[in-house]
Amino acid sequence: MYKLTAEDHERVSKAIAKAEERSDGEIIAVTTDYSDKYHDAALHYAVLAIIVMLGAVAVWPGLLDWWYNLIFGGWSEPSLQARYTLLLFFALVKFLGVLLILRWMPLRLALVPGSTKTRRVRRRAIDIYKAGAERRTIGRTGILIYLSMGEHRAEIIHDDAITEVVDEETWGEAMVALLVPVKEGRIVDGIVAVIEEIGDVLAIHFPKTSENTNEIPDKLIEL
Repeated sequence: MYKLTAEDHERVSKAIAKAEERSDGEIIAVTTDYSDKYHDAALHYAVLAIIVMLGAVAVWPGLLDWWYNLIFGGWSEPSLQARYTLLLFFALVKFLGVLLILRWMPLRLALVPGSTKTRRVRRRAIDIYKAGAERRTIGRTGILIYLSMGEHRAEIIHDDAITEVVDEETWGEAMVALLVPVKEGRIVDGIVAVIEEIGDVLAIHFPKTSENTNEIPDKLIEL
């Protein structure tokens, strides 16, 4: 995964500070390698491998005899117990083999449906937002920029006051500002661009007031 440098962190921190100079908004930027480990997906594929194998044996019962003779030789016909034992052995081999192969995260992610990745990225973003930004500002003007690199997905989560006055089209434009550079490998450029876009939006709807303080640190968080 792409690792951000100290200079990258400083650049993002300066962008957040600059954006917040013009408004009462509080911006949090978070990046992570993965939003979920998808252990359940690996387990599902391991179970599927067993089901496929059992289905093959049900359709072609002679496979058990063929496997038995291949391993032990064909001097005698295997007993029913020997067949079932061999079937259990191969089921375990299939199950553990798939789990072992899917420990390689790129392959595991490739096998996870896109809709599942989208749901889990959003769920993780909401959890982080609730823990780090929700209602932590006086005017309820906190906003989270969340980038999940492994899933190639991002979320912008915002507090109540922002939701009430900013339309979805605006957030779509902000997401484009983030993702276009990210897709080209310019991670920090994308984060800075979306911070600037959000800063412009917040400055319009929540201009800086004298009583506003910096309620959330201006920094990039890597999880």
